Amino acid sequence: MKRKLEIMDTTLRDGEQTSGVSFSASEKLTLAKLLLEELKVDRIEVASARVSDGELEAVQQITEWAKTKGYLERVEVLTFVDGGVSLDWMAKSGAISQNLLTKGSLNHLKHQLKKTPEQHFSEIAEIFKKAKERGFINNIYLEDWSNGMRNSKDYVFQFLDFLSSQPIKRILLPDTLGILTHTETSAFIGEIVQRYPKLHFDFHGHNDYDLGVANVMEAVKAGCHGLHLTVNGMGERAGNAPMASAVAVINDFLPDIEIRVNESSLFKVSKLVSAFTGFTIPANKPIVGDNVFTQTAGIHADGDSKKNLYFSDLMPERFGRKRKYALGKMSGKANIQKNLQELGLTLNDDELRKVTARIIELGDKKERVTKDDLPFIISDVLDTVAHKQRVFVKSYVLTHAKGLMPSTTLSLEVDGKVYEAHAQGDGQYDAFMNALKKVYVTKNKTLPKLTDYAVRIPPGSNSDALCETVITWEMNGKEFTSRGLDSDQTVSAIKATEKMLNII
Repeated sequence: MKRKLEIMDTTLRDGEQTSGVSFSASEKLTLAKLLLEELKVDRIEVASARVSDGELEAVQQITEWAKTKGYLERVEVLTFVDGGVSLDWMAKSGAISQNLLTKGSLNHLKHQLKKTPEQHFSEIAEIFKKAKERGFINNIYLEDWSNGMRNSKDYVFQFLDFLSSQPIKRILLPDTLGILTHTETSAFIGEIVQRYPKLHFDFHGHNDYDLGVANVMEAVKAGCHGLHLTVNGMGERAGNAPMASAVAVINDFLPDIEIRVNESSLFKVSKLVSAFTGFTIPANKPIVGDNVFTQTAGIHADGDSKKNLYFSDLMPERFGRKRKYALGKMSGKANIQKNLQELGLTLNDDELRKVTARIIELGDKKERVTKDDLPFIISDVLDTVAHKQRVFVKSYVLTHAKGLMPSTTLSLEVDGKVYEAHAQGDGQYDAFMNALKKVYVTKNKTLPKLTDYAVRIPPGSNSDALCETVITWEMNGKEFTSRGLDSDQTVSAIKATEKMLNII
């Protein structure tokens, strides 16, 4: 039989302690519904008592909804040792599960509260008594518990001995400052679970040393009964242990543990929290970052085509995502082939080589190329090689200064002979065309008339790598078009013009 582990999400309470983050009442209700019904966490901690009228309204909306769904016990509120004022707030909010904040280290007790353990325990007992009379569920936080275990273990055990006789459902053990190593987490949790086998213990990890997930793993192995996590690892300072990573670790490395969380919803919830908070998800953040299922090196794409050599158990489909193959200077033909397959396109070896060279060229310019750019690049490359090139725009200088007309100095090679010209115009491209006309006048040739000029980016592309300029020309009563592709709009127009020169 697998051991069941409770997952409590505290994004709406502890996650809201992220500097600059404040959820509206409607955002809290939306996330509460998503967390319980779609992500399927066991419990949610949604607010701190007595914070504000807005906080009260948010909890009221959540509890009204939760009551209709039978979820009310699963909605928890942080409360304080304040003689029962927090309990009155809870009653107004409609919540029935309190997470009482108390002192889990002798250092905090002495210097912050300036009380003895006996005084603290007496006040806690009174809160629990009042809560039980009102039909509330009692959970309790031992704030700074990790330092308590390091520096005042006798006090922690004295506290737990007292709690063994109290009407409580869960004891919540926070690594408040994120100071624990994985070996300490394992030792401390293991010792407590063995000593108090009839009590329920949750581990609440912070991420100050980036050890949140490692500590979560060790806490579970040591026998804790529940975990507190946040979406995107939100929380004070460096944040809390992140939900997505912790869930993946439990599912992949702890086969004797059972959790209810729906992996396929992790990415969706992550994106929504990011949208509500304005905090972007780092591209390399495990499970939910934009780049974590993207292969960049061509050798990796090649390996994926040969018996999935670079696959692991972290398959993107588990999380409602897809594997991607980046296009850039590290791309090989295998990356491009993977993207072509998705688009339903095929190229021969020579065409593929030319397209690869073009993508590497863009990558060297630090441009980010996407799959949506690929059809434009292919079109540009194949169009370029369709005509034998006799005319080359060798060099040009474009100037644009306030109070002066734009100008262009141009160097053009035609059939091996180089011409230079300088001209002004209404814009940089107009100046370029005027300089070009001067060259063709010396050759007793007339250029076609420009009848239309359109600029666009690849449909669906979210990159700034490319824009395409499509120019329509008229010559001898007939129209034709030429296209240019570049990250710079004027340069793409010049490339389109160079193609026109080779067509005529």
